Amino acid sequence: MLGAFDNLFAKETPVRHRACSIAARIRFSKIEGGDHAVRIFIIDADGNSIGPKLEGNIAVRIGDNTPAAVVNLILNVQNLEFKEYGPYQIDLAVDGTVQASLPLTIRPVPQPH
Repeated sequence: MLGAFDNLFAKETPVRHRACSIAARIRFSKIEGGDHAVRIFIIDADGNSIGPKLEGNIAVRIGDNTPAAVVNLILNVQNLEFKEYGPYQIDLAVDGTVQASLPLTIRPVPQPH
């Protein structure tokens, strides 16, 4: 997954992020060809999943003379709400196993000195 930023600043909570995108690139080796369930989920500090359900199935087809295949995913998410300041994480799971995780922290806007 691409982690272009790991902090979001908000004047108050809850805060609604009107639109964002999540990009991921998954590499499958020759023996991993076939159908796979993919899920991306956002977890709060208490371990609860927040936001929309981002899941689906992908069919990975690998040619005879190719050692691997790459699947690119770009997901557009609207109206993602963060109820509190603090740490969150974005997890990518393939077939029920988390393969990648990125931190994301919601922080108050710094006050001028």
